[in-house]
Amino acid sequence: MAISIKKVGVVGGGLMGAGIAQTVAQAGYDVIMAEVNQELLDRGMERVTGAWTMLTGKGKITEAQAAEYRGRFRGTLDLADFSDRDLVIEAIIENQDEKKKLFKTLDGILSEGALLVSNTSSLPVVEMASVTGRQTRVAGLHFFNPAPVMKLVEVVRTIVTSDETIETLKEFARSLGKTPIVAKDSAGFIVNFLLIPYMLAAIRMYEHGMASMEDIDTGMKLGCGYPMGPFELLDYVGLDTTLWAAEAIYKEFPDEAYAPPTLLRRMVQAGRYGKKNGKGFWNLDEG
Repeated sequence: MAISIKKVGVVGGGLMGAGIAQTVAQAGYDVIMAEVNQELLDRGMERVTGAWTMLTGKGKITEAQAAEYRGRFRGTLDLADFSDRDLVIEAIIENQDEKKKLFKTLDGILSEGALLVSNTSSLPVVEMASVTGRQTRVAGLHFFNPAPVMKLVEVVRTIVTSDETIETLKEFARSLGKTPIVAKDSAGFIVNFLLIPYMLAAIRMYEHGMASMEDIDTGMKLGCGYPMGPFELLDYVGLDTTLWAAEAIYKEFPDEAYAPPTLLRRMVQAGRYGKKNGKGFWNLDEG
């Protein structure tokens, strides 16, 4: 039997957190988005409300719809405001220690029946569940970027997640207009377990001088019908995010296919993260 969800909390106002909050508010839910300081909260709020302004300007939604969405969305700096939430979605940095710290805090705030999920793309969800007293009601709920557009959501089942929790999250994903797929709580889940070695292989090809980035991207787009080449996709996903995911999968599955190439590490060390800061494999600031 599915649990009723009406009020949702999102922790994190970055690209993913804001996109998830936007998506959930548009689907009719009451949404609170939390950040750690006012500057980050303001930036996250602008991402969400700015998206509705843009959609209105393009005629995709009406002014009345935008006003309706804004009316059920607000931000906060105080996690205590989540005490009445039926579901809280964590969308912070891909760092297990930080996620566990947050889950422990939220566990003490949320009502006994509330669900707590992570948007992690690769980290073990059961580790986050282990610091809570609600392990059967903890799972992964992995959205894809950009969350308002991408139709897939991975529902991640740990070894202790209840059937009721999984069914509730699948129903919730469908209510957002998404297609849910269920993955076991193993590093990379379904999509990244297959996608990460493909992107890493492209970096190694370039690193070893086997082909140019332009030709690799063109080859995969025209030869395989992919909408983006691997380097375009890397910049879009985020080089730092790709590195974190690769490291997490390699830790659990020590196969060379998942080992992060040196070039990827150097790019991240140089602060080239991709679309999120305008500099990646392609210099996005210059087109």
